[in-house]
Amino acid sequence: MLSEHLGWAEIRHPFHPLRGQRFPVLKERRVAGTETLLLRDTERGSFSIAREWTDWGTPTVHDDAIASVCCFDLGMLLELVTLIDQLAPSRKSSNKGA
Repeated sequence: MLSEHLGWAEIRHPFHPLRGQRFPVLKERRVAGTETLLLRDTERGSFSIAREWTDWGTPTVHDDAIASVCCFDLGMLLELVTLIDQLAPSRKSSNKGA
């Protein structure tokens, strides 16, 4: 028999392995001063997660900062290719004996 739940929570922490997945919320509680949610997964059973790591948490400036760090533009990538070419040993000279 399925127990009732309080709704659904999506894991939003950028580095959590279950990011983007939604789980039923079984309970809200405070552990060591941190608000947590007890979530249910059919394969793993129940597990706790910090409320702030889900869509139930309050969005922070830090969340936006992480997303902006992950952006590369074409110019940056071309500069990286040039730098790698300058630092890497020449493949032509290492393949001459082959």
